[in-house]
Amino acid sequence: MTTIILTYRNRDLSIVKKCLDSLLVQTSKDFYVVLVDYGSEETFKEKLKKCVVNYDFIKLIRCETTRQLWCKSRAINISLKQIDTPYCFVGDVDMIYHPNFVETLHNLNDNQGATYFQVGFLSETESKKSKAFGDYEIKFQSNHEATGMTLYDTELLKSINGYDEFYHGWGSEDTDVHVRLKNAGYNVDFHKENILILHQWHPKTYRSIESKEPFHSQLEQINHQYLEFTRQTKKCKANLRFDWGAYNQSDYDSLNKVDFSCSITNKEAEVKSFVSNVLLSERNKVISVSIITDKNYKSIKQKTKKIFQKKTVAFLKMSTINNLLLECIIDNLRTNAYRFQYNSNKQTIHLIIKL
Repeated sequence: MTTIILTYRNRDLSIVKKCLDSLLVQTSKDFYVVLVDYGSEETFKEKLKKCVVNYDFIKLIRCETTRQLWCKSRAINISLKQIDTPYCFVGDVDMIYHPNFVETLHNLNDNQGATYFQVGFLSETESKKSKAFGDYEIKFQSNHEATGMTLYDTELLKSINGYDEFYHGWGSEDTDVHVRLKNAGYNVDFHKENILILHQWHPKTYRSIESKEPFHSQLEQINHQYLEFTRQTKKCKANLRFDWGAYNQSDYDSLNKVDFSCSITNKEAEVKSFVSNVLLSERNKVISVSIITDKNYKSIKQKTKKIFQKKTVAFLKMSTINNLLLECIIDNLRTNAYRFQYNSNKQTIHLIIKL
């Protein structure tokens, strides 16, 4: 028996349905799916709930992590903590799987380590068509550097504390697991004998200015450098400072009852004092903070003082504050329940977090 782990947030349901339909027609039925909805908006959440009713092999886990940074690692780990099958496959909901895919997984189960699969990418036009797997026209294929679709020995993956939950946003979390397995002396094989997985094209809405999801402009670069240090330090186990795969619904329910609220401006002193004296010091409280632009920010008076090299108040750009707070959460508070919103048009930030 193999568990297929899929993660989801605000994805077009037509894409999800194609994925699940491809699993419905597998030649081997010796599997089940854990689908983790990690913080979808209400509309998507309800549509997904209605969709999965049609598939009796799916267990849906819903996490109320709306307005949190996307963390695929944590979504996977939440599922990993709950499964007990000997093997698990970590996939994506935007894939179409060959009818013999699960059967192939079972044939590879004796591998001492992990096996990841080559993927065929479809064009936007081809992705909108409904065809038999072998009839799709592949635009291009992934190489050994694309590490996302991986079969694991479940206990082996748990022994290295699953996926590293430092990784937020997108990128590097899959490769990190492979690197740590290799550091621990296990094999990681690349299955490229035939294409068994097709990737459906979709827009990257999470990177658009219209997206309401939290977004850090430099996370991909930070993730990449973090991965390099994982290689250099020969790290095997992740999440040593945090309880990996943790999710407590009551913590999210408590966000509706704030213990302390405040409003600060983008003065550097205010922001840094809040981080040190509240965000990193308070405990067992729900904190709410609103950050607005100070009335003297970019004022003529401030500009004049700068010209004459007089002492001025130090301000931070709201985009800088956005990144600073998100980095603080990732580094210190990543398992805490929170909601974060940065409105770039109004230049405001609002954070509610249970400390």
